Amino acid sequence: MTSAHDGRWIRLDGTANTRDLGGLPTTDGGRTLPSRILRSDNLQTLSDDDVRRLVGEIGLRQVLDLRTSAEVLLEGRGPLRSRPEVVHRHFTLLPERGEYTDVFAADEPEVPDLPSGWLESVLPRGIAERDQDEPPSVRIYLGYLADRGDAVVAALRALAAETDGASVVHCAAGKDRTGVVVALTLAVAGVPHEEIAIDYGLSGDVIHEIMARLSASPTYARDAAAQEGPRDSSAHTPRAETMTRVLELLDERYGGPIGWLESHGFGADEQAALRARLRG
Repeated sequence: MTSAHDGRWIRLDGTANTRDLGGLPTTDGGRTLPSRILRSDNLQTLSDDDVRRLVGEIGLRQVLDLRTSAEVLLEGRGPLRSRPEVVHRHFTLLPERGEYTDVFAADEPEVPDLPSGWLESVLPRGIAERDQDEPPSVRIYLGYLADRGDAVVAALRALAAETDGASVVHCAAGKDRTGVVVALTLAVAGVPHEEIAIDYGLSGDVIHEIMARLSASPTYARDAAAQEGPRDSSAHTPRAETMTRVLELLDERYGGPIGWLESHGFGADEQAALRARLRG
């Protein structure tokens, strides 16, 4: 069985969840442009052929890494770091403590040694009282917006900046942190809520491949095993209704995703620049 979204998948040796944000319908009857913004899971295990395809064929020039500083340090340099034409930017969506938080430069020439106690560097996330009864994933996504709204906006500003090639947004699985940043990006481009939710839910089609890759990494193996237990294998599968609920709450509280962005300083000129990246 095929779908209208099949052509958006970018099948790579080293990822399970890479796709192009081009080809999505917009409220004014248009379509988003391909090879402008991609979304993906972790890029650490890209093959040489993957790198050649992304950089040479698709024109990748910017990587937005939404993982925590601890994940970046534990996983080490990925193969795209050897390509001088690709700029790396780091925007963690989780509150952190420690010497290398927030301003940790993903482009530093030397990766610092992992500090002792780094695994405890991620601070607890608070849950607003009004969100206590929401589904777990909805609470987590609202937490990204509440705790690290600055990083979310900074990521969108990086996507809006002029560049000669494509950008890719990624985290570890490419579904949660990436899902929130991509949802706001698509909203700015004029993609309707229903299509944003469908795009988010596509990661569920490859959830077993995602979890297998995470399980193969020492950084994520324990969490992946816990999430992919035999009795609860679907508990963390992205579903369109999860993103639909997040967007509904943004509608109720801010007048929509654009309202949330404006309340966090992402103004009309920046919105226009980001829209132009995906719309031409």
